[in-house]
Amino acid sequence: MNRLIVSIALFLYHSKRYKRAKQFARDLIFDQTNIYKKYFDLTIIFLVVTSVFILIYEVKHDVPKWLDNYDIYFVSIVFAIEYLLRLWVHNDLSVMIITEYNDAKFVGREFDAFAILRKGLYQKLQYIISPSAIVDLLAILPAYRPLRIFRVFILFRVFKLLRYTKSINQFVDVIANKRFELLTLLFLLLFIVFTAGVAIYILEADKNPHIKTLFDGIYWAVVTVATVGYGDIAPVTDIGRAISILIIISGIAMISFVTSVIVSAFSERLYEIKEHNIVKRLNKSRSFMVICGYGQLTKMFLRQDRKNIDNYVIMDNNLQRVIDAKRSGYVAIHDDASSYETMSRFDAEHNKITILALTASDVENIYIALNARSVSRKIRVIARVNDPENIDKFRHAGVDEILIPNIVANTMVYTAITQPTMYKAIHAILTGKGVANIDEIHVHQSHGIAGRAVKELQFKESKLLFIGIQRDKEFIFNPPSSEIIQPYDILLVMGRKISLEYFKSMHRGDINV
Repeated sequence: MNRLIVSIALFLYHSKRYKRAKQFARDLIFDQTNIYKKYFDLTIIFLVVTSVFILIYEVKHDVPKWLDNYDIYFVSIVFAIEYLLRLWVHNDLSVMIITEYNDAKFVGREFDAFAILRKGLYQKLQYIISPSAIVDLLAILPAYRPLRIFRVFILFRVFKLLRYTKSINQFVDVIANKRFELLTLLFLLLFIVFTAGVAIYILEADKNPHIKTLFDGIYWAVVTVATVGYGDIAPVTDIGRAISILIIISGIAMISFVTSVIVSAFSERLYEIKEHNIVKRLNKSRSFMVICGYGQLTKMFLRQDRKNIDNYVIMDNNLQRVIDAKRSGYVAIHDDASSYETMSRFDAEHNKITILALTASDVENIYIALNARSVSRKIRVIARVNDPENIDKFRHAGVDEILIPNIVANTMVYTAITQPTMYKAIHAILTGKGVANIDEIHVHQSHGIAGRAVKELQFKESKLLFIGIQRDKEFIFNPPSSEIIQPYDILLVMGRKISLEYFKSMHRGDINV
């Protein structure tokens, strides 16, 4: 029997079709990035809403036969399939069996297939008796209804919305995060209600015709502490009224405490939701920039080129700097860029991501670069170097471009003092405030400009000065006219803005504009 079980497990373990089917089901149910999950969730929500609508409609109307069949069979069958899929993907018995079989064979101990089966089935049983699985099961029961009582179970289908409605999930998460505070207040409330109920029952059971049992006293206490005041039961003695005053004050205090706890929890959660939405929006774009560190260099960069930067986010592990960035109108999140978990939230497989490590610490910038490289080699990393002696360390960390602001600033200051005319000209060109502008043209592999010679691009006819080519780590200054443009080259050209726009429009299908 052990051999038979292992043979079946091996067949499933090596079956690509089985693995693809199970992974597809798992992604469809749990993976928020799956393109089909949104439609799956909307379908379930639609089925729940229509099922409840039919239940409400049939209270005073006759439901058409086809609509009744839709509710009894189609909706219930879909829910049953979903329930079985969740049970199926909860764990993988074949993987558990093969793993245990290999471990037993390696250490030379006896392999017991039935023990692994019991363990796997026990895990599935734990899922079956979980609250969410019980709700899923009860949502199927209305299909078996010659008994009308099963119609009530349709209401359990509403609870399925907890899985598929994001706002409800977020509310449940908020309550769960504050469960200690809320449970403490709940026990205090139960103590107040029970004490007040017992007291009013003892004091007025023989004087108040409306209080005949202890339950009447508890009911009165609940209504009073909730400040509802139906008026069907009221104390008739002075001591009873005094107790009413005390529990009314207690009820107001309890409601205030609960409200403050929930509001504070939502305030904390709202910040996380906003940051999550920022990352989600960036992942939907084709390319974006993550600026690590909000210091003077970041402020200068954004002030210089803010209009040309559409998709970006500032990331800083200092909350006060994040607040300052938001006050200045920038998009910022409070997180650690050197954390793998943080950086892995960005979709590097489907987006062109540029990381700007602009913190004041070389060590932190190196960690950010290493972290970005561990997430994906496709991420482009530009890092600030404060100490020139650390340049080699940045190279070893995989940094694509290195910024040395101290040396650049010293060079520009020296040029401004010794050659002020040249400084003014260079400054005007770099800032775009002069007649001429410098621009980069990125060549991709699929672009038609790749494989063509420099002379074929006719820069002079477009009134442009061709300065050079950035190829890998090398810059080719004033290349010969026979030089062939390679994929991923960056062409550096200078000219008037109208000339640059004209050249880009002429080669719009050939270059990255």
